[in-house]
Amino acid sequence: MPLLQIEHDGFRLDGEPFRILSGGLHYFRVHPDLWRDRLHKARLMGLNTVETYVPWNLHQPRPHEFRMDGGLDLPRFLDLAAAEGLHVLLRPGPYICAEWEGGGLPAWLLADPAMRLRSRDPNFLAAVDDYFSRLLPPLRDRLATRGGPVLAVQVENEYGAYGDDTAYLQHLAESLSHHGVDVPLFTCDQPADLERGALPGVLATANFGSRSAQHLAALRSARPSGPLLCTEFWIGWFDRWGANHVVRGAEQASHELDELLATGASVNFYMFHGGTNFGFMNGANDKHTYRPTVTSYDYDAPLDEAGDPTEKFGAFRKVIAKYAPVPTELPPARSPKFSLETVELTESAGLLRSAPALGDPVVSGRPLTMEELRQDYGFVLYEADLPDAGPALLELEQVRDRAQVFLDGQPVGVLEREGHEHCLTFTVPRPGSVLTVLVENQGRVNYGQGIHDRKGLLGGVLLNGAPLDVWTSRPLPLTSLDDVPFGTGRATPTGPAFYRGTFEADRTADTFLHLDGWTKGNAWVNGFALGRYWSRGPQRSLYVPGPVLHEGVNEVVVLELHAPGRDRKVAFRGVPDLGPVED
Repeated sequence: MPLLQIEHDGFRLDGEPFRILSGGLHYFRVHPDLWRDRLHKARLMGLNTVETYVPWNLHQPRPHEFRMDGGLDLPRFLDLAAAEGLHVLLRPGPYICAEWEGGGLPAWLLADPAMRLRSRDPNFLAAVDDYFSRLLPPLRDRLATRGGPVLAVQVENEYGAYGDDTAYLQHLAESLSHHGVDVPLFTCDQPADLERGALPGVLATANFGSRSAQHLAALRSARPSGPLLCTEFWIGWFDRWGANHVVRGAEQASHELDELLATGASVNFYMFHGGTNFGFMNGANDKHTYRPTVTSYDYDAPLDEAGDPTEKFGAFRKVIAKYAPVPTELPPARSPKFSLETVELTESAGLLRSAPALGDPVVSGRPLTMEELRQDYGFVLYEADLPDAGPALLELEQVRDRAQVFLDGQPVGVLEREGHEHCLTFTVPRPGSVLTVLVENQGRVNYGQGIHDRKGLLGGVLLNGAPLDVWTSRPLPLTSLDDVPFGTGRATPTGPAFYRGTFEADRTADTFLHLDGWTKGNAWVNGFALGRYWSRGPQRSLYVPGPVLHEGVNEVVVLELHAPGRDRKVAFRGVPDLGPVED
């Protein structure tokens, strides 16, 4: 592969002028059997490069455990990009934002109450250096200096929006170099944060989605010479629960792209193909109010969540053709889909009764956080015996993020972090009644100072003004559902419950799980965690990658936290429902 050179008048590739035409494609948001398809379509739109973040939290789920297999086989993804003739911009963090759980920072970092993320805290830097020592050696042969596709590597991510410690950035750059990265480095920031996030001697790039000429002029003012690169050209946006589905018209977005390319600048679309926040991996924002991101990361991108070209694909391809050659081949307008209108979920198991099979309790004088329980995602089930009967005021200092409260197994209320809710009243029927609090981690904050986002019940718990000082805290990570004691019968369990059913498939193809009438929870197909659903919308379906299905009998499991859909039925349809549109 050719080498990227950073010159005073622009990029060069082996001495020849070069414009980066790139698109975001996160391997960890796409089923690995579909990587080749998505990369091929990137080239067909006229791109010569793809960009990907690297999620530290998935690759290193525990301090002494590192994964680079299956859907995390980054070397394979890079090899597939090279086989397609694509270069790669690699963004390994340690922090990535990306509307991803905790911005990609592992939850186990927060088990240390003194941990200062994205800083020169020695414990944080030691963890980062260890991460790089595991991640980077297998990638060395994929660097352009060794014939691989990786042209350049990013240092941190939009650091200027968080801090201004140049020495921290310098440590990261030196760590990358120490572990074998010898291709050009770059930083990226929004225009107002360029100087805070810049690193002397490293290419500074800008992120924006409109007013390209104005923002590139600001970048040129800050950097009088060198290449101009928009590392995140925002051509769509992400959705949050309780809002509308955000779209950006193809005509407007392509006009902005034309304006950018007319300046001679390079570009990376954010996103070319967004993919999905499978499982529990969505992030959240917290600007005085906590706002979790939805499961879909469709992003109104040129390829939709199922990898089909949208109107933007053709519009962007037409603009790119004004500045660079594009292939004559076009992708199919739509891939085949699987549909089955009715699947009955005939088996069930109450979550509270199933809890002993899903996690072991820990007794303590206060509720323990997820991080103290060495748990990353999912739920924590807290229980305490109440000493007295009568009216009760329950006060929870911090709910992270949504607490369902039960008394002797019967639901008495819900407290949501998003609504700044902390108190609940009920009547205790007898001394010794059991208070149960099921707390859901709805996604750690991925942007800003709120990234120190510990989960569960934080702080004190008071009942009628007095502390409750004997608790059991039971982690429910739901990494496997093999031990859920399902039973048959039409009786619907009280409160949260798992529901299971089977269906026949005559072929494997992408589809969308629709949960009409269901309220809130999570879903799995053949053990593959699809993500969260919530009737508040906007998203009302879950993407099911074709490779997840089997020819023959398949299984679907739904964890419903409140009330199941009518007749406990779900549907698989060939089209998604991402909700009402917000322009």
